Amino acid sequence: MAVAVKRVYEKPSRADGTRVLVDRLWPRGLTKKEASLDAWLKELAPSDGLRQWAHAHREAWSMFRKRYLKELERPEAAEALQKLYELSRGRKRLTLLYAFKDTEHNNAVVLKELLDGMKKPPTGTGPMGAVVGLRKAARRPS
Repeated sequence: MAVAVKRVYEKPSRADGTRVLVDRLWPRGLTKKEASLDAWLKELAPSDGLRQWAHAHREAWSMFRKRYLKELERPEAAEALQKLYELSRGRKRLTLLYAFKDTEHNNAVVLKELLDGMKKPPTGTGPMGAVVGLRKAARRPS
């Protein structure tokens, strides 16, 4: 399966395959029809705090990646990551969509690396890790 990253503002194409928005906020000025999404996994987006930090520290890409991967360990993010893995199965192409202007330094790039197997998924994520994490969370006393 090929994984691509693309700004959500670019015109949709048949070559995009399954289109998944991975931003927390809906892109300004874009209608749902124009976005032509198959899924919106906002839980995969960096937290507002990390997003704001990244805008202020664009030169610190490796630090952003590290912090973002840590955030992907959260239960809601792990569940969304599981959904992303499921969406990618059996597809010829999956396109991760983002709104950020920097095409090389954004969360979609990190997610693509995870899907491509270039980086080991964070602890407790991935197809089985997410299930195990959810089971552990269910056993915790409230």
